[in-house]
Amino acid sequence: MLATITRSLVLTSLAFVSTGAFPAQDAAPSTLMAPPVKTTLAAPIYVAGYSVRTTGAAEATGQGEIVKLWTRFFTDGLAEGIPHRSNQNLMVVYSDYPTDPGGEFTYLLGSQVDSVEGLPKDMVFRKIPPGNYAVITSPQGPLQEVIPNMWKQIATLTPADLGGKRSYVMDYEVYDERAADPGNAIVEFHLGLAPDTAAPAK
Repeated sequence: MLATITRSLVLTSLAFVSTGAFPAQDAAPSTLMAPPVKTTLAAPIYVAGYSVRTTGAAEATGQGEIVKLWTRFFTDGLAEGIPHRSNQNLMVVYSDYPTDPGGEFTYLLGSQVDSVEGLPKDMVFRKIPPGNYAVITSPQGPLQEVIPNMWKQIATLTPADLGGKRSYVMDYEVYDERAADPGNAIVEFHLGLAPDTAAPAK
């Protein structure tokens, strides 16, 4: 589905992805995202694929693990080897967040699956838990602009904006048919919210 993403695009579009810890002095993004929508995930989602441990600082250098993972994913056709795929979408799952904002987190690139039985030995999975999520749809544009700009804006959002406090347990991105053209893509960001927390009034 996203086979048109070339190696050079991957290197430029994903070099600055992080958990949202962008420097305060960064310039304001040129495009604005849609307001967050609070939704409830009723059943868990299983995502299988390949993961790396990295930090936002490492990715900001352009030499991080995420760049290498995306390059390998498309160069080696790894999506085709994921068994029990539910659809042709790609998903990125962020998990295992550190208590230190500058510490390592886990980044998994893969697809939603109907079963995690019989996965290849080098493949891992994450179970996205049911609960409340703030869903944010990016503006349409080149992935190399959309992804970093979205995380910059997400870093500025308050619990009132999101409909609750972020849980920092698991967040994920969805690359569906709207992201088939990497030069004119839309991506969904799902941010996990802490249970039983009410958003303060604005």
